[in-house]
Amino acid sequence: MDAQLIAFIGVAAGMVAMPGADFTVVVRNAVASRHAGVACAVGVAGGLLVHTALAVAGLAALLATVPLLYRTLQIAGGAYVLYLGVRAVRAALRAQPEPCDFEGATASGVGRGLRQGFLTNVLNPKAPVLFLSLLPQFVPEGAAVLPRTLLLAGIVVLLALIWFPAVALLVDRLGRWLRRPRTARAVEGASGGALTVLGATLLVQSTAH
Repeated sequence: MDAQLIAFIGVAAGMVAMPGADFTVVVRNAVASRHAGVACAVGVAGGLLVHTALAVAGLAALLATVPLLYRTLQIAGGAYVLYLGVRAVRAALRAQPEPCDFEGATASGVGRGLRQGFLTNVLNPKAPVLFLSLLPQFVPEGAAVLPRTLLLAGIVVLLALIWFPAVALLVDRLGRWLRRPRTARAVEGASGGALTVLGATLLVQSTAH
């Protein structure tokens, strides 16, 4: 394995594990049930797959060079994350939190987790631009660009498929404590607050340029 590939794995691992909206939405779904958390993690990886595919196809360059397109995606992503955050905060402030399937997964809970993970990631406008600027740096001079870029993109998705399900399973292991009504409301409120701040930040950034 060449040194550039090892370096890329380290950079990509740090990028995937960095706390953000993806991490928060996975934790929130994993508190509801293990299956919902894992489904959300798979959804996040699916969003990364879209971003890496766009980068490989060169379509991310269009996003980087057309400010209106980038800003539109940024507003959509910020609005969706903000919606999830406000919804979670409202649920935490109620006398009874939103119903959660703590004993097992329902089809609706798994589908909701998958959808939330995918949309939270795929609507992040910074991801394709990041991939566009990052991937070429780890393509050695003289190497075939497409196969190498596909390999790098695959590594990112694989790391996501390892990290986010691991987070979901860890949260599930703490499930008995996390699913106590008072603790569940605290987690719901904290995750909702984090998502609200992240969503609001994206919206402010989209209007600041």
